[in-house]
Amino acid sequence: AKKVQSKVRYHHGELREALIAATRKLVEERGAENFTLADACRVAGVTTAAPYRHFQGKQEILAEIASRGFDELRSRSMAVVAEKGEGTLEGIIAMGQAYVAFALKETAVFRLMFGQEPSLKKAKDVLGTGQDCFVHVINQVALYCTRNKVRGDAQEIALKLWTFVHGAASLLIDQDYDAVAPVYDEHPARRKNPDVELAEFLRARAGKVGRP
Repeated sequence: AKKVQSKVRYHHGELREALIAATRKLVEERGAENFTLADACRVAGVTTAAPYRHFQGKQEILAEIASRGFDELRSRSMAVVAEKGEGTLEGIIAMGQAYVAFALKETAVFRLMFGQEPSLKKAKDVLGTGQDCFVHVINQVALYCTRNKVRGDAQEIALKLWTFVHGAASLLIDQDYDAVAPVYDEHPARRKNPDVELAEFLRARAGKVGRP
């Protein structure tokens, strides 16, 4: 006879975390759209009724994962800024590099954070943590601009820098970077090092944006 797998017993708070961990595991392995809530229950070892003690459904768990992704990205940004210096060009460059590194390491979660599931764009927690993440970038750019007498709106400057960094990250995770990245004949080694290109772009951009 086929052996029936026993369900795992969790304490109240542990069940919620187990469901989030199981769902994230499936997001990373299959993509957010390629599994059901019942699949996540099987990975967590719980009944299909268990999630409804904490969540309304799969989308709410995905929203929690996306929200935590923004928190993690913000924490990484704050860490590198603390190391390189608040409101410094090196700190801003390090934030950009940390962003790309996060996209490459946590690709499935990164895609989830930025629109793989359209309904998440309206989720309150996702909007809140996403905005907090971007506010950190704005604050660093604003401090740099103030210290270096760079004219212009800090939010607009930060948005332009973020647009470049996000684009570079997206190209890298789709393995399209080499196909569309600028070719530097005088420095061929840079073609293989997007971090160098990112740093040089941000350094040049920070020196130009908002200047008279």
